[in-house]
Amino acid sequence: MAPGEDSRMFGGLRDKLKATNLYDAKVGAIHLKNKVGKFGNLINPNHRHDEEHEKLTDEKRTRIADSHRFNSFAPERDGNKIKWYVDGRDYFHAVSVALEKAKETIYIEDWWLSPELFLRRPPYFNQEWRLDQVLKRRAEAGVKIYIIVYKEVAQAISCNSAHTKHALHALCPEGTPGHGNITVMRHPDHNVFENAGDMTFYWAHHEKFIVIDYEMAFIGGLDLCFGRWDNRQHPLADVHPAGVQNEMFPGQDFNNNRILDFQTVEDWKSNALSKADFGRMPWHDVAMCVVGDCVYDIAEHFVLRWNFVKRDKYKRSEGFDWLTMTGREGENEDLVAVQRPKHPVGKYVHHPLSPLENRAWAHQQQGTVHAQVVRSSCDWSSGILTEHSIQNAYCEVIRNAVHYVYIENQFFITATGEEQSPIHNTIGRAIVDACVKAGKEGRKFRVIIVIPAIPGFAGDLRDDAAMGTRAIMDYQFKSIHRGPHSIFGQIKAQGVDPAQHVFVFNLRSYDRLNKSPSMVEQEEKSGVKYQDVQRAQAEEIMAEGVHSTTDQKPSLGDNSNQEEKERLMDQKRRFEAQRGEVGLDQETTSTDSIAHTAMLNGGKVSEQQWDGDLENEKQNFVQEELYIHGKLLIVDDRIVICGSSNINDRSQMGLHDSELSIVMEDYNTFDSLMDGQPFKAGHHAATLRRLLWREHLGLLPAQQLDASEDPNAQPADVCPNDIMEGPEYEFVADPLSDKVWDMWTGNATTNTQIFRHLFRADPDDNIKTFDDYEAFLPRHKKFKQGHLHDPFMPADEVRQKLDQIKGHLVWMQLDFLCDAPMAEKGLQVNAYTESIYT
Repeated sequence: MAPGEDSRMFGGLRDKLKATNLYDAKVGAIHLKNKVGKFGNLINPNHRHDEEHEKLTDEKRTRIADSHRFNSFAPERDGNKIKWYVDGRDYFHAVSVALEKAKETIYIEDWWLSPELFLRRPPYFNQEWRLDQVLKRRAEAGVKIYIIVYKEVAQAISCNSAHTKHALHALCPEGTPGHGNITVMRHPDHNVFENAGDMTFYWAHHEKFIVIDYEMAFIGGLDLCFGRWDNRQHPLADVHPAGVQNEMFPGQDFNNNRILDFQTVEDWKSNALSKADFGRMPWHDVAMCVVGDCVYDIAEHFVLRWNFVKRDKYKRSEGFDWLTMTGREGENEDLVAVQRPKHPVGKYVHHPLSPLENRAWAHQQQGTVHAQVVRSSCDWSSGILTEHSIQNAYCEVIRNAVHYVYIENQFFITATGEEQSPIHNTIGRAIVDACVKAGKEGRKFRVIIVIPAIPGFAGDLRDDAAMGTRAIMDYQFKSIHRGPHSIFGQIKAQGVDPAQHVFVFNLRSYDRLNKSPSMVEQEEKSGVKYQDVQRAQAEEIMAEGVHSTTDQKPSLGDNSNQEEKERLMDQKRRFEAQRGEVGLDQETTSTDSIAHTAMLNGGKVSEQQWDGDLENEKQNFVQEELYIHGKLLIVDDRIVICGSSNINDRSQMGLHDSELSIVMEDYNTFDSLMDGQPFKAGHHAATLRRLLWREHLGLLPAQQLDASEDPNAQPADVCPNDIMEGPEYEFVADPLSDKVWDMWTGNATTNTQIFRHLFRADPDDNIKTFDDYEAFLPRHKKFKQGHLHDPFMPADEVRQKLDQIKGHLVWMQLDFLCDAPMAEKGLQVNAYTESIYT
């Protein structure tokens, strides 16, 4: 046989065999072998980094990161146009506009995604702007939509990513326009057989970002999910005697984590929390829209994550393609985890779908913001060596601060050194260094920290079930001021007074449930509770669309329980039939919310009309902590860091939760003031800080629901931010002004005292032990959580006290349970579980 003849003969035989079932069986056997082989990963945790080609890729990534500031995978980039959004109303409206214009691709990465989320309010009049309906329209128009959501441990978290996946996959059934254009991945895998060596139970994918057509990106603290939509007056009430169609928060979207966590979120129309009895937990957040070179870096992170999950979980699934990317081709495609196995399953799809150079930002600067994308990511989350460039950025920016550090964050758990194990991130040390340097130089310098009063978990803090919540609070107190290794302790040890430099605040809001006497009578005459009506209303506006429990059996509408739907509709009809009988066919006198009274020109509570006796009104006043969920750092009116990363080890260490943030410095400066002296402020940082401070101080007017005419609710490519100039804008111009500081601390003091006096809001500095807790806020079923503590207080006094509240600032109660063991070691808190809480 001539040389090479054997290879030609057998090659031809292989080609013939490829068309037979025998070849398919061989490939199937290889895939099965790879599945079983994953059990070997149990004894080789380095299995993604031990082969020669993997080592070369790791070395390449390391060289790139070493060449970048903060050791980030992404470089610094000039010329970005970046727009800020404060609170969900503006952000979700901007997202709705941008999604509707998508032509090629949409990437979405979320911790939780609720397909039934309304991006515009009120929902009854904006049903076409429900998220799933927007995505359905784009898929039908040919847009390819790629979504990655965190696959939760169902026993611990209630976000039900399976519902997210199945509901979205079922939007465009086979044989209909758009079929196959929406693909949803869930990760990490909890299948022991598939992923034995890579089981991840403790850590989460926590990023929240969107990339549209490689033209623009959204990044920040807001998931596309229930409970996040809010406006700047932060209403608690959603009761509407004039008609349930006026509701702002249908179904599961009305939530108060402090009373009851989300339940069975796949039943998107239900809600076990009655709006007629409780207020919601208001939500404060911050996000960005980016147009410019940084869009590429955000997209690159998504493509890396997509291909890694493809490799890790969907390698043998036809429905999930590999994504290749312009700029990461050929020998560099390994940087975004592209693999080319001998028997690939799924296609290789190149992105962007049209040439990258067609993007305006690819050949012309779009704005003036110098920016850099940073992340927390590692082997389990992205298949890479550990990167903690977010922590690097936080530490360097804070340590170099000259005038002030302003932080809004969901958590604040950090260390000043090695003595605070199990806490290891060193943002606290950077704060200490900045304060000590300023103190020794005699320079006015403030670190202002705004965090939630209580982590957003349900339950009375006195209960054993709240041990985990108390553990988080305990770590926060020890980070801030308790013990010699706290921030306060370390500053004081170097001869500087920490009380002159570090200040910690919470936010809190009040409202009035419009459960008027006429509506109570309507309940009595109809025999139907408002809670049942709110569920019927949610059924009416949320049932349209596709909601299946499996991808294989999509069904139009929710027809699983037609009798239940008809019963709810009948209850609503009976309730509405009594409207005229109780006088509600006329215009109601009481407003559905009085949250606007805490804002600029919002009037006084004492001037608000009430449909009935004022003594009856008292039982409808409610308060709740205003939950700070943003992950924001502003330094010296120059630099901003915003993204998904909390200040704790979970977000900052890189080894735990995966995160994505962006560091921004606007080179467009303008004349401002700093401690009374002329100062060049960065436009992006300074205008964002001024708007946030005006909101917290009550120096902005309340917002209407319709955001269509608001420039701050449009994407960055439409128009810039409206900075809302005026006297209040100028008042907060100087962040170190004595007048501003006097108002800031004065409002916080007054608001704290009023919430204590009227509601016994907890936590409180008067609660130093658990016995104090019982004396301060006795457990009694007669008094509902969040309502007035003293039912016998005269109505006029209640109204006059509420008149004094301005904005939402309150002091963090740093002495809360200072003489009690907050988190005793045991089954919930021990050496094995501590890292979960930090």
